[in-house]
Amino acid sequence: MSAGSPPIRVLVVDDSAFARKVVREVLSAEPGLEVVGIARDGLDALEKIQQLTPDVVCLDLVMPGLDGLGVLDALQGKPGPRVVVVSTTPEDGELALSALQKGAVDIVQKPTALATDRLYEVSADLVAKVRIAAQAHPERLTRQGDAPAARVAKGAPLAALTAGRPPPKLVVLGASTGGPQALMRVLPLLPRDLPVPVAVVLHMPPGYTASLAQRLHDASAVDVVEAHDGVVFRPGLVVLARAGMHLKVTREEGVLRGRLDVVPLDTPHRPAVDVLFRSAAATIGRDVLAVVLTGMGQDGTEGARAIHDAGGFVVSEAEESCVVYGMPRAVYEAGLSDHVLPLGKIAATIDAASGRTER
Repeated sequence: MSAGSPPIRVLVVDDSAFARKVVREVLSAEPGLEVVGIARDGLDALEKIQQLTPDVVCLDLVMPGLDGLGVLDALQGKPGPRVVVVSTTPEDGELALSALQKGAVDIVQKPTALATDRLYEVSADLVAKVRIAAQAHPERLTRQGDAPAARVAKGAPLAALTAGRPPPKLVVLGASTGGPQALMRVLPLLPRDLPVPVAVVLHMPPGYTASLAQRLHDASAVDVVEAHDGVVFRPGLVVLARAGMHLKVTREEGVLRGRLDVVPLDTPHRPAVDVLFRSAAATIGRDVLAVVLTGMGQDGTEGARAIHDAGGFVVSEAEESCVVYGMPRAVYEAGLSDHVLPLGKIAATIDAASGRTER
């Protein structure tokens, strides 16, 4: 937020008095953030939203009466605040994922009631996600049709780009804020007989990627799994990196596999898009198609550079369809995007590049 900008107005919604106190204290201590009110349940939240017009709502999901999902249902289709879910535990992962589908921007994991003092430990994550949410555009995911016509950053149209070169042996995809919702729009459009595997890194709290992989699997013709160490990248399989572990591409006895690793330790995110992309470039060089979707920050830029330098090609999502135009912008402004495409064209691009023969 630039100097002189008005503060980001936040409403805190939680049925736990202690959680409300801690979240309020954490946010109020940050410059540029103002907690304008608190609410104890969903009905109270809707009244306070109308009265106080906050920019961001920190929303608990499990509350008596009208719960967090009910609040999101009431807000859908209307102009209003951005929502950051302050979730309980990974055991409630399905609730959190449902909240993302209903328009929440992101998730902050909250400890259980037996360890609520640990709320202070997630303060940096909470503050960062509130700031990101204030500038996010979740409504772009619910618009009908595609964003405006695709821009070509350099080179020729896709058909010419792929002519005369073999299809990629692996598609690598990275996303952050807005990523779960974007994947739910991309992966279900991929054909069952997609002749190339897909590896995905998404910034999420630990404990949620298994539920997300299952939800994406149920909605898609391709198989979607959470990564396990040694997973074989086979055609038609989408491998979602496990939160808390980097996903790396290796070739072992001629077979492409995914390996899980905590190293490197100095990345802002684990898993990191850069780690996946760099390992793919080092392992299979020009036979990689990289896709960078919505998200804050620059994770993926250096990995995209490695793929570009190895002769692979890179697609970044257009600003018009991004919830947050950060990661794709960094790739585009670095001159690494062979194509800039709206979200609605990403699946067709992967399919076209794969060289699949129509049945």
